[in-house]
Amino acid sequence: MRLCVPVPCFFRDMDFCDAIRRIKALGFDAAETYNWKGLDLDAIRAACEETGVELLSMCTTEFRMTNPAYRQAWLDGLRESCLAANRVGAKKLITQVGPDTGAPRQEQHDAIVTTLKLAEPILEDTGVTIMIEPLNTYVNHPGYYLWSGMEGFDIVREVGHPLVRIVFDIYHQQVMEGNIIPNITKNLDIIAHLHSAGHPGRHELQYGENDYKVIFAAADKAGYTGACGLEYSPLMDPEESLKEAKRLYG
Repeated sequence: MRLCVPVPCFFRDMDFCDAIRRIKALGFDAAETYNWKGLDLDAIRAACEETGVELLSMCTTEFRMTNPAYRQAWLDGLRESCLAANRVGAKKLITQVGPDTGAPRQEQHDAIVTTLKLAEPILEDTGVTIMIEPLNTYVNHPGYYLWSGMEGFDIVREVGHPLVRIVFDIYHQQVMEGNIIPNITKNLDIIAHLHSAGHPGRHELQYGENDYKVIFAAADKAGYTGACGLEYSPLMDPEESLKEAKRLYG
């Protein structure tokens, strides 16, 4: 399993390019971030090329897909974010789908599918993969629409485009549905990225109820070739936490 370091989780107060260099020094070759606006994308690309650290993903600027009234804003934000991803060298973008509007769930489900289908020309023009993300509503994201990983898989399969995929966050899905290993291994064809954290608390992997060694081994055996972001709030010193994650799971 290739481990990926989300820069804001560990190096929030460090210059981004220096953080890329620290990630390399700690023995990792993959990073990700969220809000890309305000970053020096050209400098980051140069730092990644200098170190060999791949910036795997960033986030879109807009997240509202459940309400058709915001569809054009989401598509405009997608295009802007795809161009930014091209500029910095990232091949994937993460997007959320927005809040539960209170409309019938099938209407919101269909709105997400329609928006993603309309995104296809933008994705094809730029070569960027968009990844929708199911999140937990019990602890971190009350009111969010897409809490079910299984519905996320259904959405991606309904869209049916190779540049529309899912980021499967093991922490969020442990909170909501469990059944982690089968849900990953049976859906590897549409999972483009994994996220991880220990539950409860969203801290180091080894402090939670999941055995990540078993999960990662099962994903590897099933043929997963992507990465897993260490998307947690460290209780340890951030660099010591990454060293321990590398020792345990790298």
